[in-house]
Amino acid sequence: MTDLLAIGTRKGLWLARSDDDRRTWSLDGPHLLGQEVAAVSVDTRRPAPRLLAGIQYGHWGPTVMWSDDLGGSWHETDHGAIRFPEGSDAALARVWQLRPDTPDRPDVVWAGCEPHSLWRSTDGGCSFSLVSGLWDHPHRPTWEPGGGGGAVHTVLPDPASSRVTVAMSTGGVYVSEDGGESWAPRNRGISAVFLPEPAPEYGQCVHKVAVDASGPDRMYAQNHFGVFRTDDGGANWTSIAGGLPADFGFPVVASPRTPGTAWVVPLVADMHRVPPEGRLRVHRTRDAGETWTELGDGLPDGVWTAVVRDAFCADEHDPTGIYLGTRDGCVYASADEGDAFTLVADHLPDVLAVRAVRLP
Repeated sequence: MTDLLAIGTRKGLWLARSDDDRRTWSLDGPHLLGQEVAAVSVDTRRPAPRLLAGIQYGHWGPTVMWSDDLGGSWHETDHGAIRFPEGSDAALARVWQLRPDTPDRPDVVWAGCEPHSLWRSTDGGCSFSLVSGLWDHPHRPTWEPGGGGGAVHTVLPDPASSRVTVAMSTGGVYVSEDGGESWAPRNRGISAVFLPEPAPEYGQCVHKVAVDASGPDRMYAQNHFGVFRTDDGGANWTSIAGGLPADFGFPVVASPRTPGTAWVVPLVADMHRVPPEGRLRVHRTRDAGETWTELGDGLPDGVWTAVVRDAFCADEHDPTGIYLGTRDGCVYASADEGDAFTLVADHLPDVLAVRAVRLP
């Protein structure tokens, strides 16, 4: 068995492999050299794993490419996998998220994009259709771009129902209970201190959402200010930032197998966006945010970089492995839930996305 890391960067895609131990890695790449890879996914539901990459294709613009031989060859759909319908007065700016659906929907892949939009593929990511229920939502004209743009960056399909949860900057969390036909904001309790209303229905700058291993009703959100948890599918959120050195950050990752376990990477807010005191650290909770433990064995001091929202992920091992990439081109791996980290790669371009899977 081989563990694979797909590492999307500002200037291409790298693949790292580890046999058995998740501590020693070999690096393959670059693939798609010169292309910004802001979204990457490895779809293992197919007979051969499919790499999906959301790229910025130089002056040709953004698209989705795929490889069925782990980067040996790449393919793209003629005229682009994602195209706004004629008359929509919109054009694709960036693919921020590629999310394969559940095993019982083997050809469905979701894409979250800029401008704020959600897309659904039924052919494994070769072509996508706009989810009109979200695009036509009456709130959409008032969603504003965040510092990095206005995009749907989190897509969470529920394996047990037709529920789909998305999060966006800026707009907040929205949930569909009918597979994407209709949508409702779910932001009560998430702060929006930059807005005039103390508790708006929507408009929060949620940076990332992760689902707890206990089930889809419990989720964690890293906000522009604050870290939050919901136990009722987003109807109500409560702060769990107590005990963290800073409540700003971009990613949040939840264990896929251990309820109550999640990780964040705190950054000094607001416009500094660097680790507190220049110490890159991960913080872990094992009690759903009641308490946090700082983890830093193998992570550097004296660094002034950051980890962006999709450059942090977990695998499905026991114990869970976690992986993070930094804006100064370093990738770190932990095979023991963050107790110790090893360096996978350094001197890469700005790391934008990291995904981990186990291959046969």
